Amino acid sequence: MPPAPIQVVDVALYFLPVQTRVPLKFGTETLTEVTCARVCLTVATPSGRTATGWGETPLSVQWVWPSALPYAERLQALQALCGQLAHAWQNFGDAGHALEIGFDFLEFRLPTLLRAFNAARPADARLPWLAALACASAFDLALHDACGQALALPIYDTYRAPYLARDLASYLTPAADRADSISFQGRYPADFLRPQRRNSLLAWHLVGGLDPLDAADLSGSEPQDGHPLTLVDWIAQDGLQALKIKLRGQDSAWDWNRLLRVGHLALTHQVLWLTADFNCTVTDPTYVTEMLDRLRDEAPRIFALLLYVEQPFPYELDDHPIAVHSVSARRPLFLDESAHSWRHIRRGRELGWTGVALKTCKTQTGALLSLCWAQAHGMTLMVQDLTNPMLAQIPHCLLAAHANTIAGVETNSMQFYPDASTPEAAVHPGLYRRRQGMIQLDSVQGPGFGLRAAEIKRTLPAPF
Repeated sequence: MPPAPIQVVDVALYFLPVQTRVPLKFGTETLTEVTCARVCLTVATPSGRTATGWGETPLSVQWVWPSALPYAERLQALQALCGQLAHAWQNFGDAGHALEIGFDFLEFRLPTLLRAFNAARPADARLPWLAALACASAFDLALHDACGQALALPIYDTYRAPYLARDLASYLTPAADRADSISFQGRYPADFLRPQRRNSLLAWHLVGGLDPLDAADLSGSEPQDGHPLTLVDWIAQDGLQALKIKLRGQDSAWDWNRLLRVGHLALTHQVLWLTADFNCTVTDPTYVTEMLDRLRDEAPRIFALLLYVEQPFPYELDDHPIAVHSVSARRPLFLDESAHSWRHIRRGRELGWTGVALKTCKTQTGALLSLCWAQAHGMTLMVQDLTNPMLAQIPHCLLAAHANTIAGVETNSMQFYPDASTPEAAVHPGLYRRRQGMIQLDSVQGPGFGLRAAEIKRTLPAPF
């Protein structure tokens, strides 16, 4: 048993609505608003001492649940599931470290809750597992923060013995082709994390499908709020060095022109890296390989900037077991939406994927276990954003600071709702602005995730 095992004794759930300043295109849908689920979770130790932790996740409806159903109907369902999760956590009796309790909840409680929730809904209105993970993540993040608070330690200092009673073999199984060379016995997450976290991270900027690239794209209807409007302006203000390009995946002419335009701007402004994100809309690897080959042959300098390719194919690997070796032979290919858990990553590796985009919106527990499995099998890592504002930004960036990512972290809430995080930015200024292409984590200090929540002057709505 780890020192001072914790047990959940109280849960409070809040919903914080946020409006975007400019629209963000997600695959076939467009995001103009988001509601963040914020959780306050209280834990107790055997001695009766209590500690409080906080977690937050944007309920990004279009990303977690692409569907023809109305946005409001999907959001209402996500909020209802969050309410049921709050009740479930209030009555969850496990004791131990946050990683152990979190795993037990995700493995044994969440699937049952989701099945019961969906059984009461029409067949075309049932929540996918990714949506359930997003709802669960705010609670799981709060659990890890509370665990660190109870131990009076930064939570990343506790992902090892003696704080963990179970080693990674309790959770993870090597791939069949590596069973003789990989063992998780006696190994802990700390063995796969950086020995020291980074306090300065390269910041990736998202180039959305609707984003104006230069002045020629402006319509005159853009917000006049003092923030940049075009990609060129963002590069100039923030010193950007890494750009993630959202593509359609179903319109090769549009995707090609977008890659070329952004690529030429990147070359002109000395940007270091690009990545292409097809957002799960491609069904044939040839679509991607032909575009990559054309880029290599016709625009080799742009091709040289392309560090990796992100999730072109549908995210349910069991339903769409597409062999992708032809794509990953050309550029590293990263699972994102498909990386629900280490088991899904194992399946992705079999199909030819070579990297994993970790997200705290799929739970801190799941992200850590996925990181360990992927690292053990030689897969490349990245930490990707869900346009995280407010408290959600801090554990997201902290994961990237401790992980061996291919290059920094994606962070774009300052593009789409820069004023939403004003109270948090007063305490952590370096996390909510990008300067010289970097973000800074120096202010993130103290137990748990180092949120310093008591110093953040935010007025919360009534609990749900």
